[in-house]
Amino acid sequence: MTLRREENVWIPESDLEGMSVDTLAVRAGQIRTGELEHSDPIFPTSSFVYGSAAQAAARFGGEEPGNIYSRFTNPTVQAFEGRIAAMEGGERAVATASGMAAILSTCMALLKAGDHVVCSRGVFGTTNVLFQKYMAKFGVETSFVSLTNMDEWTQAVRAETRMLFIETPSNPLCEVADMKALATLAHDNDALFVVDNCFCTPVLQRPLEHGADIIIHSATKYLDGQGRCVGGVVVGPNALMDEVYGFLRSAGPTMSPLTPGCS
Repeated sequence: MTLRREENVWIPESDLEGMSVDTLAVRAGQIRTGELEHSDPIFPTSSFVYGSAAQAAARFGGEEPGNIYSRFTNPTVQAFEGRIAAMEGGERAVATASGMAAILSTCMALLKAGDHVVCSRGVFGTTNVLFQKYMAKFGVETSFVSLTNMDEWTQAVRAETRMLFIETPSNPLCEVADMKALATLAHDNDALFVVDNCFCTPVLQRPLEHGADIIIHSATKYLDGQGRCVGGVVVGPNALMDEVYGFLRSAGPTMSPLTPGCS
């Protein structure tokens, strides 16, 4: 492994292509400071300093890459995002304050009034509440169907359907969905296929390989595995993650830099 210096950090230049999930879980997304620490550093800071007012303006204006404000740019959180994206095989990940914040951010970023969601019944209870009670207030209607009955899915889809949402294996019955069939149904109807992968994690299942557009995790569950932190993450292509990131930047359901350090 070699290191490339960018401003005050060292970026490892190891080729992780084809590496095992064990290696990705340790090395992907890694950023080292000038201290050349072995493990990921924790940056408990709200903001960052700049060499000049012009540099600050360029950072805030998106003309120059770099840290701005920890609501949406923090090196510790970015390392976590890079690692999860690599493990899932996705282009980009956006970390959030909790698993429910990940679902909310996805919905608020990608849905609008008049849209329709088809969701499996076997999802985390609060996911059900989010769709039925809160997204409904903003004009997004949700139909709930059996996770494993493709006839119910097909009959529930309509012209306004913009998202198919599942958790597989389901919570708490551990039913398993036919992701490829659901991905085909979603894409044939110009809808997104979103999979909550918190039970299996990318160690056991990578939904993007089965046709999913977006993966969601509650990092509170098996990603952490120790019951010490609350967090979430959304994984997907850059174009969709730009929208999720934009919502997070404006609304602020942000992962704390102390959260990835717990696991």
